[in-house]
Amino acid sequence: MTQTSPAGAQAQAGETARTALLALRAEIAKVVVGQDAAISGLVVALLCRGHVLLEGVPGVAKTLLVRALAAALHLEFKRVQFTPDLMPGDITGSLVYDTRTAAFEFRAGPVFTNLMLADEINRTPPKTQAALLEAMEERQISVDGEAKPLPDPFIVAATQNPIEYEGTYQLPEAQLDRFLLKLNVPLPSRDSEIAILAKHAHGFDPRDLSAIAPVAGPTELAAARAAVQQVRVADEVLAYTVDLVAATRNSPALQLGVSPRGATALLATARSWAWLSGRNYVTPDDIKAMARHAGVAPIPAGRVPAKARCG
Repeated sequence: MTQTSPAGAQAQAGETARTALLALRAEIAKVVVGQDAAISGLVVALLCRGHVLLEGVPGVAKTLLVRALAAALHLEFKRVQFTPDLMPGDITGSLVYDTRTAAFEFRAGPVFTNLMLADEINRTPPKTQAALLEAMEERQISVDGEAKPLPDPFIVAATQNPIEYEGTYQLPEAQLDRFLLKLNVPLPSRDSEIAILAKHAHGFDPRDLSAIAPVAGPTELAAARAAVQQVRVADEVLAYTVDLVAATRNSPALQLGVSPRGATALLATARSWAWLSGRNYVTPDDIKAMARHAGVAPIPAGRVPAKARCG
C-alpha cells in the first residue's frame, strides 16, 4: 500500500478545500444573481480571515449575500440589525446581576460567533459602531478588565447604504480600517434583473434559503489558508504592488494614500484570488483584480478615502 507524503497530503487537502470553496460560490449564486464579483470578494475575505464591508443602494441583495454565505458554511452565524437606538452592550454583551448567586455574570452578545452580519451598520451612531472596534481588530472584547476571546474564525460582514441616504452616519476612519475589503454591490444588469424576476415568478422566496447546502467549514477553511500560504509572489509582483500603492499616495484625487498595512492586505487578497483561480503564483492581474474600484474590492476599505465631493 502506497503511503502519501506529508507534502502530498497537504496538497490533496488544498485541492479538496479549493473544490469546496468553489462550490461555496456556486451555492451562493443559486439565490443571488448577477453579483459574482461580490460573491468572490466574500470568499476572498473568508480565506484571509478579514472583515468585509458591502456597500450599495437599498434592494441590491447585500443582506441576502451574507445570509446565503452563512447558509453555505458549517459555521455559527448571528445577525445584528443596526438601528439608531442600538447600544454597545447589545453587540458585545453585558454584565447582568444574578439574584441567585448575588453576583454579576457576563451575558455574551451576538459578537460571539463565527460570522456576524452587521446589517446597515451606518444607521447607528458612531458610539455603538465603535463597540465592534476591539472585536474586529483584537478578536476579543474586554469586560470589567478581563479579555474574552472570540471564536475562531470570527468575521464581520457589514452592509451599509451610501452616506448620501437619509438617516445614515459615516463610519469613522478607525473602524473603516478594520475592514479588509469594501465590496461594491451594484444594481444588476438588464439580463441579471430579468433572471431575478424569473426566479421570483417561479416562486422564489428570499427568506427561504433551504436550496443552499453547507459545503465548507473550519476544516476546509484551515486547509485553504495553509494552501494560500504556499502561493508564490515574484519580486516583480512585489515591486508592481509597491508602485501601485505609491501612485495612490501621490494622486491629487485622494486625501490619503494606501498605507504599508493596506499594501500587505492587498497582497494577501491577491494571493487568495490567485489560489482560487487555480494558480500557485501571483500575477499583476491578480493585484489589479483586487484593486479595481468597480470590481471585487479596490483597495482595502478605508485605506484610500476620496476627497469630499463638490456641489
